[in-house]
Amino acid sequence: MRSLFSVLFCAVLLVSPSFAREKALQIFFIDVEGGQSTLFVTPEGQSLLIDTGWGYNAFRDALRIEKAVKLANIKKIDYVLITHYHSDHVGGVPQLVKKVKVENFVDHGVNREESKASQTLYNEYQTAIAGYNHIVLKPGDKLPIKGMDVTAVSADGNVLAQALPGAGGTNDACSGVQEKASDPSENARSLGVVIEFGKLRIVDLGDLTWNKELALMCPNNKLGKADIYIASHHGIDQSNSPALVHALQPRIAIVDNGNKKGLAPSAYDIIRSSPALEDIWQLHFADAGGSEHNTTDPFIANVTEADTGFYLKLTAHEDGSFEVFNPRNKYEKTYQSTK
Repeated sequence: MRSLFSVLFCAVLLVSPSFAREKALQIFFIDVEGGQSTLFVTPEGQSLLIDTGWGYNAFRDALRIEKAVKLANIKKIDYVLITHYHSDHVGGVPQLVKKVKVENFVDHGVNREESKASQTLYNEYQTAIAGYNHIVLKPGDKLPIKGMDVTAVSADGNVLAQALPGAGGTNDACSGVQEKASDPSENARSLGVVIEFGKLRIVDLGDLTWNKELALMCPNNKLGKADIYIASHHGIDQSNSPALVHALQPRIAIVDNGNKKGLAPSAYDIIRSSPALEDIWQLHFADAGGSEHNTTDPFIANVTEADTGFYLKLTAHEDGSFEVFNPRNKYEKTYQSTK
């Protein structure tokens, strides 16, 4: 009888999707109205929040992050990573810590932008995180989170000196791509990361700008390929160079844009023409792009100017497959593993 039970139990393991897909990584792309806030929750229950959206606005963004935390069935955020000190990325920290328990803050180090606004934001951030554990990452450093591999590839204006394992080949996508005007702002100092979960690879470079992308990707591609590209700088044309996007060859791009901020038509064209790209997912319909420079309705979380606050959820599996779900219209698409 015991042997029969064992055979039946093993059969359930083989056929049941709940067993076959038990180790999933949850990712919530939270709508912070043209800023960024992305929550990762590993199968081990550890969590990483990349950026916190805007401050003020009656706790709007902090409350949306709190909602995502509850949807993910976690009690705290283990790591909050701040890509850089601009209002749409770090501004929400003082309100977030009043709503959600946080264990560690991660950033690229001191603010180096001379603008009064950036310095004020940095001072407010420092006040808010006083007493918390604080980690500064440099290119090549790893974040000690359980359940996925997180490597810093850009930070404080520096980029990787050596290619990541498996990368480093000549990047043909650099051909004909020229530098743009130098960017002295915090954008160029963004803390960018490559995240690996089993066979799946995700690239999020914050608001890293065009010339730093070239330093990272030319003449050799130091990052390799990615399955998921979180479009840099909300999809504007100060970032998203062909040298980066076309070399990554992502299967999908996720754009943290607002209806009046982000996803410039020229950047949309670069992303759309990337080899191997299957779909673009957007947090908002970009008003300036019209139908020609927006993805189709099923792939857009928020389609009107009303403050609807819909997120996108991605569920990833170690074999490299994943699903993306749009709660606005209940549309979900499955991407099978190509590994």
